[in-house]
Amino acid sequence: MLKNPTSTAARWSIVVVSLVVTASSFLFINGVAFLIPALQSNRETPLTQAGLLASMPSWGMVVTLVAWGYVLDRVGERIVMTVGSALTAAAAYAAASMHSLVMIGVFLFLGGMAAASCNSAGGRLVSGWFPPEQRGLAMGIRQTAQPLGIALGALVIPELAERGAQAGLLFPAIACTAAAVASLIGVTDPPRKNRQSATGEELASPYRGSSVLWRIHAVSALLMMPQTVTVTFMLVWLINHHHWSVAAAGGLMTISQLLGAVGRIAVGRWSDRIGSRMQPVAVIAVAAAMTLFLLALSDHIDSRYDVPLMIAISVIATLDNGLEATAITEFAGPFWSGRALGIQNTTQR
Repeated sequence: MLKNPTSTAARWSIVVVSLVVTASSFLFINGVAFLIPALQSNRETPLTQAGLLASMPSWGMVVTLVAWGYVLDRVGERIVMTVGSALTAAAAYAAASMHSLVMIGVFLFLGGMAAASCNSAGGRLVSGWFPPEQRGLAMGIRQTAQPLGIALGALVIPELAERGAQAGLLFPAIACTAAAVASLIGVTDPPRKNRQSATGEELASPYRGSSVLWRIHAVSALLMMPQTVTVTFMLVWLINHHHWSVAAAGGLMTISQLLGAVGRIAVGRWSDRIGSRMQPVAVIAVAAAMTLFLLALSDHIDSRYDVPLMIAISVIATLDNGLEATAITEFAGPFWSGRALGIQNTTQR
């Protein structure tokens, strides 16, 4: 734990730890999608079955997001991130040791249940350590965890999976083990008023008498659709439809995720400058709708612009997450932000 967590350097080091830990969880959750080409070629697994297997961590995540949020509000970020990362690592190691697709799917589901812990905890941790005028930038940097985790998976897992699905699964297992150690050593919970000294108004549900959080959840869920599609099927689409090599397709997906990471930082800073989290979200929503329509049209007519449009939507679709998470932590307050983020992430999935 940090000796002087109030210093600027210490706060930014917490952002780095949160980013690394959350990236490892997304590496596990989304990394299975990069096993699909190897499963198809090595085990002749149908795309429908391989896609179902790739979705198992996300299904597991949905089951426990709100529960982890409740635990987070009670015990704090350090315990949740350490225990969650350790359990995710254990599930990933177990999945890597299995040969049956059914048993691999079971442990991927259990790992997703554990990995859900880091999603809400990492955002709440960063939000709690920064003032409003810096919070958008800090959360934008932290939110790069998802595209960076996916980019790392796209770069490494397909190559490892050429030696078998088990080899591909060991990579997120090792990453989550390191994340558990980093959480234990590097995370300090933000200073907050304890529940005993809080007023009834501070402890009251922010959902009562207001639709603000529900509107944010609804917008986030709709904007998650293009992101889910591109993350799950972009690699397979490039390989099967455009006949790209595994390395080339993985490299392009890595580039698109890195661009998305840079974009999240930029929109976070933008929200700090204009003093609003949701105005940029409206712009992003319009841009995503237009780009997704053009991609569908381009793919239908076999246009040469379909790959650039796929890159564009894969970048645009990732830009809003940090803004919405920041808005939720600010509106929900310290005693409900864990559960509110859990509900937010559940509606997105």
